[in-house]
Amino acid sequence: MNWQQLLSTQRFRMSEGAITPTSTPSTQEGAEALRTDFHIDYDRVVFSGAFRRLARKTQVHPFAEHDHTHNRLTHSVEVASVGRSLGNRVGVMLQAGGYLPTLNTPSDIGAAVQVACLAHDFGNPPFGHTGEDALRDWFRDPNHAGYLLGLSEAERNDIQTYEGNAHSLRLVASLEMYRNRGGMRLTAASIGALLKYPWTSSAEHGRRKFSIYQTELPFIENVAAELGLPECGINQWARHPLSYLMEAADDICYALLDLEDAVELGLLRDLEVEAVLSALTYTESTWQAPSSRQKCAMLRGIAIGRAIDDVAQTFMTHHEDLLAGAFQAKDLLAMASAEVQDTLIQAKELARTRIFRHQGKLITEIATFPCLGSILGLLVPAAHSFVSSGEVSVRQSLALELLKDEPLEAGDSLYQAYMKILDFVGGMTDNTAARLAREVSGIGML
Repeated sequence: MNWQQLLSTQRFRMSEGAITPTSTPSTQEGAEALRTDFHIDYDRVVFSGAFRRLARKTQVHPFAEHDHTHNRLTHSVEVASVGRSLGNRVGVMLQAGGYLPTLNTPSDIGAAVQVACLAHDFGNPPFGHTGEDALRDWFRDPNHAGYLLGLSEAERNDIQTYEGNAHSLRLVASLEMYRNRGGMRLTAASIGALLKYPWTSSAEHGRRKFSIYQTELPFIENVAAELGLPECGINQWARHPLSYLMEAADDICYALLDLEDAVELGLLRDLEVEAVLSALTYTESTWQAPSSRQKCAMLRGIAIGRAIDDVAQTFMTHHEDLLAGAFQAKDLLAMASAEVQDTLIQAKELARTRIFRHQGKLITEIATFPCLGSILGLLVPAAHSFVSSGEVSVRQSLALELLKDEPLEAGDSLYQAYMKILDFVGGMTDNTAARLAREVSGIGML
């Protein structure tokens, strides 16, 4: 791989089923354009409906009432900030080493990573990772196996494995903006940075994590060719180096900001957080912070700054392996300094034992399964009848009218119908899913 290709600003659109290149907006705006192509990507993401919906989706604490508790939107904005800083730092070092193409600036690296960070959680369904589990479990239930007859193995793997990463790509590549005509038409570089798992659910390890549904496979084949991503197997490519920076930014924020929320909610004491972060903050004073919240915020800021420096250097240390698609570690943090690794491991363990098993959170997670299951139980049999026989009951006809943004059409395959249902359910906010499940059950009428 080379940076000339990896930073490609080519965009793609779908026309009559074919994926074709489309014009570059910044070129149209002229040499004195106020926006680079990556800034245009940023604007498209920020003004999308998928981005706004993140404000009402679970980060860690479902239905949190505290004003300072993170949701998916605030999390994504903070990850994007860290990602931009990481990208800018790496960009400066790439330029100093003579690796950066002459027409690119260090801020192009930061902007591409920032865009990927902003969009990385687009595909998270209601109730976060528990929502993913609930959607998978419904389709894997042996009692529902009859609804999967007629699907190919690859299609069945997709339907049975709702994956937030793959749905994030689906939203930007197909559903948002130019629906089914190239989606948001982001640059190839931004798409590459978003692809954390550049393979399909049919890959050997695809049923655990993947980023490409069958629906987006032709699109990614074109993007991968444009970026020069090496093929590692059937429908599987090497990761874009910038995807490692997006991933690191997400992990850093996920580990450290959960602790800050827990102090706000009274689940942890600020002294416990201070002890966890001490390896990265021991040389700094907290300036006699007047409140626990401000003290934790100061410590968190220091720790994130140290982690950014460390991860950027780690990226450059392994630069050649990243370009060759030969980086063997799980992620960049696995190769970071002991201080950064130990701090994040301790933070995640504290969150696992003291936050994730909190009773209020457990109860909501348990309720997620019947909540999303009731919606699928209404829609999937209706879609199956519509596709299989073209005949639906009155109740099924009413149920299918819920899919008003992209209704089922004559000629839709069973796979296409189920993907539309997963788009609908996965795109809901926590509140919308809970309200719909309650209302369709009839309980809301009593």
